Formats: sequence, structure tokens, C-alpha cells
Amino acid sequence: MKTSKLIAMIVIMLFATSIKSSAQDSTSTKEKYPVLYGVKAGINFADLHTKDADKTKMLVGFNVGGFAKLPIFKMIAIQPEIYYTTKGSEVTYDNLTAQGTAQFTLNYIEIPLLLIVNFNENFNVYAGPYASALVSGKVKNKSNTVLFDYEHNIKREDYNDYDLGIIVGGGVDIGRIGIGGRYCYGTKTVGKQKDFAGSLETFPDSKNGVLNFYVSVALN
Repeated sequence: MKTSKLIAMIVIMLFATSIKSSAQDSTSTKEKYPVLYGVKAGINFADLHTKDADKTKMLVGFNVGGFAKLPIFKMIAIQPEIYYTTKGSEVTYDNLTAQGTAQFTLNYIEIPLLLIVNFNENFNVYAGPYASALVSGKVKNKSNTVLFDYEHNIKREDYNDYDLGIIVGGGVDIGRIGIGGRYCYGTKTVGKQKDFAGSLETFPDSKNGVLNFYVSVALN
């Protein structure tokens, strides 16, 4: 047998052995750290951060959606999510631009991308950015208005169509069930710029803040 053919046969055998070994290692890794898919739902305590308001009051709402947990190493995973979430606040103003109390209700489709650190099989912490698209936004008068009628002066088109922000949180996993809490902080103002009585204002000049608690269930 020629030397070139022998070398070729050895290379082919080594290549085939390498593929088989890699496949076994890949299967072993997937068995140790499988990709998880699931659903999650929880309760929101939403507020609007604004320097123009005299005080704000949290609104209680909800979030519901799904997630995928993609392990990278034993302690590290990436978790994309998508869910429907409610935000907003009850805000009281007493200034030259506006007076009275209004309730802002904002609903979003939100997509976070989280980096998860698992300290052990049960406990984890995470952080990451989110982007969300506004589904609906409305305002309701909660007190008598003299200078400003919130319901008739603020429409859906006066809100920004999307929000960007940061999420930090932690959770506990027990089998397929997870429970946790997180804080979501928006970096964009909820309102757009608009002419109010000849003055160009961003109203509501507020950013979303949501504390939420949830329960998740892995489906695989």
C-alpha cells in the first residue's frame, strides 16, 4: 500500500473518531445542561418616575408570557423572554403646566435578554436589557381638573411607541418550578414632545419603573 493511501486512511479514521467523540460530548453536555422552555406569569407593582410630579402611586397589574433558558456553562445561561406586561402609575401634579391627579395605564409587549448566573441548582441572579413595544396607552382623570383635562388632552399618539430599559433580579428553581422577583427600569420617557398652550413639553415626562414577582414552569 502506498504511503499516501495509508496516511489518507489514518486521517479519515481519526476524523471519524473525532466526529463520534464530539457527538458524544455534545450529547453529554445537553444531558447535563439542557435547554429549557417554559411559561411564566406574575404580579406587577408599576410606577412612573418623574421630576414634574408632586407624588405618584403604584398601580397593581400583571405579566404573562414565555421564556427559553440557553445554558452556556454550568453556572452561566442566556435567557430570552417575551411577555405581555402592564405599567403606569397614578400621578399628582401641581405646577404651572398641569394640576390634579391622573391615572396612566400602559400595556407593552416586552422582550428581555438576560444573563443568568446560577450559584447552585436552585438559586440564581440575572441582569440584562429589554425592549418593549407599546400596545395601548390611556389616561383617566382621578380628580377635578381646572387647568388641564388629562383624558382629552393626552391621546395614544402622544406616547412613545417603544421603551428600552434594564432588568435586574433573582430567583429560586425547585424542579420545573421557579419563583422570583425583578426590577425593570425604563430609560426612555413615556411621552412625546407636544405643544401645550404654546409651550413645547414632553408630557408625561416620566420613565417606567416596575417591580414584579412571578412563577415560571419549565415545559420540558
